[in-house]
Amino acid sequence: MSEKALKQSCRLRLLMIGDVVGRPGRQITARAVPLLRIAENVGFVVANAENSAGGSGLTYACYRQFLNAGVDCLTMGDHVFRQGEIFRFIDQTDRVVRPANYPRIAPGKPFTVLRTADQISVAVLCLLGRTFMPPVDCPFEAAERILEALPPDVRCIVVDIHAEATSDKQLIARYLDGRVSAVLGTHTHVPTADEQILPKGTAFQCDVGMTGPHDSILGRRIDRVMETVRTFRPRSFDVATGDVRLNGALVEIDASTGKAVTIRRLCLTSQEVEELAVRLGVETPASSDPADSAED
Repeated sequence: MSEKALKQSCRLRLLMIGDVVGRPGRQITARAVPLLRIAENVGFVVANAENSAGGSGLTYACYRQFLNAGVDCLTMGDHVFRQGEIFRFIDQTDRVVRPANYPRIAPGKPFTVLRTADQISVAVLCLLGRTFMPPVDCPFEAAERILEALPPDVRCIVVDIHAEATSDKQLIARYLDGRVSAVLGTHTHVPTADEQILPKGTAFQCDVGMTGPHDSILGRRIDRVMETVRTFRPRSFDVATGDVRLNGALVEIDASTGKAVTIRRLCLTSQEVEELAVRLGVETPASSDPADSAED
């Protein structure tokens, strides 16, 4: 094997999908992930799923839909326990991580270690910010605990920093630079244009964006949000349906060192997903969604 081929064989292409909102977000994720695995040579997929069930929380049916589509790991956030059904399975799965700086006795796993098809170990954890967010434990100390607990051979480490303030996200990224492969932000649903490789080799983006309906207010119907904000009359913030896009980040990691090599923003509309399917010659039938009637 040539030196160039050897280097390429030691690299992992990782896709982080930003906050998946409701049925539209789930459906474009289920349709796009198998295509992106081929087109972008993606070896590991992480998706933030805290808004996936009717716009808030995660159910078992949604969880299974993500896994069946080829998503390897689901990160959560401050809405992790919005659907009571999650308590029936969150302790039994290693594919879902709740915020690591929740109390240690909180249900769910603070981190997980999974293997790719090429037998590369990947650790995934989620941290919650503390500015304009519910009270939580220190994210810096939580990150330290997890890094100390990881086996020494786990070099590819991905952190979902679920925070409102960009300063919280930047601070965590700088603090972990060189010790994790990527620090990728979620929660604000708006993609930022600051993707970069930090000086010691950690890929960073303040927010990878939202996967779901963009003709909306952060995934919710404009009219419902507008009426509540203007009149204070409470309305249900139903999930919107128009202009569905998948937003995320593609990170290439040197699996031998855990350092990031490249990071690229990703945004695909529903039409672009269909065009990708045509180019690849891949059949992508509309995914079955048994959770729709109950949650959207």
